[in-house]
Amino acid sequence: MALVRRIPGSRSLPGWPLAALRDACLVAALASGLGLAVNALRPGGLPLLAEKEYEILVPCSEVQGEADALEPDHPALREARTLLLDARSAEEFQAWHAPGATHLPYDYLEPVSPGALKRVLQSGAARVVVIGDGADPDSGEQLARELAGKGIRHVGYVRGGAAALRQAGAAGRAP
Repeated sequence: MALVRRIPGSRSLPGWPLAALRDACLVAALASGLGLAVNALRPGGLPLLAEKEYEILVPCSEVQGEADALEPDHPALREARTLLLDARSAEEFQAWHAPGATHLPYDYLEPVSPGALKRVLQSGAARVVVIGDGADPDSGEQLARELAGKGIRHVGYVRGGAAALRQAGAAGRAP
């Protein structure tokens, strides 16, 4: 049984599958060689082998702005016009949170909802400080950077997260 049907009056090409395979391998080899040559000539070329593990479950850095790292005893945490946002899970927030903190859980895979962003903008706060879990990456830092990237000014996060804030005594707010 023939795999290729021969058209009457046409000439058959003996060995055409091998010729096609040869040509495909030749094109792949030339393209790979060209890619390696361009990478070698490129300043700071891309590594051929990963030097460290890729972090795939972290927020995209393109939509993030700059946020200030504040120590747990920073005076801004006690100011009445500072909006404290707690980016931890609901369970962690219920177990302990700083006095006056508002819960706004951060999800690494979903952006802040427009409604939550609107509430932050309408708060009238002079500064926004986000309290995270203190892990690496810190949910507080990531949420603060996302808020800053969305145009909110004077955004910071507590270095070390809720654990550092709790250890520092989470001083009460000024009246």
